[in-house]
Amino acid sequence: MARGGQGLARVAVVVRAGAAPMWWCGVVAAGVGVLTPGLTGRRIGVLAGAALFIVAAALTGLRGRRRFTELGRGVARAGKHDVLQDRAVTVRTWRRGHRWWLLLAFLGALAASLAAPSAGGLLLAGCGAGLHWKAAWIGRRERENDVLLWVRVDWLDRHGGRPAGKAVKAYRGTGVAAGDAAPGGARRRTAALAA
Repeated sequence: MARGGQGLARVAVVVRAGAAPMWWCGVVAAGVGVLTPGLTGRRIGVLAGAALFIVAAALTGLRGRRRFTELGRGVARAGKHDVLQDRAVTVRTWRRGHRWWLLLAFLGALAASLAAPSAGGLLLAGCGAGLHWKAAWIGRRERENDVLLWVRVDWLDRHGGRPAGKAVKAYRGTGVAAGDAAPGGARRRTAALAA
């Protein structure tokens, strides 16, 4: 980075990066799991899985909000030499760094189906839904405050890709038009880019 600039990744994109793989791994594991009766039987397994889905989504969506809020209060403006990382690069980097954890979670969800059909898959899908909900919450805060939140890439690397981990000291901010991701981390629509 020239002249002291930093590489910056969008906070909401990092949070959202795990949502889709967890959701789809969970859905596939739950679908496969429902084919086996397991130890508890399908009905109990699916009902337990539904309860686990709700609990996992709530815990994942609510966990760390205070830390995100604290970091969001002291936002320093991004400098002109800072490099804003593309959404696709942020997502790809996060998923590459966590691919083995995702695979282990998927295999664990499949293995859990031997005891309670679909329960492990629905738990994993709930974590994915919770991450999506958390990213949407960050997006609402970004719209309210009219600022997009960014985190230094080197701080992310130090703490396993967690945008609110201990290594993260502060966020940087830009206007809502910066970067190629909308508030909340979703892709910008082409019409919005053209406007």
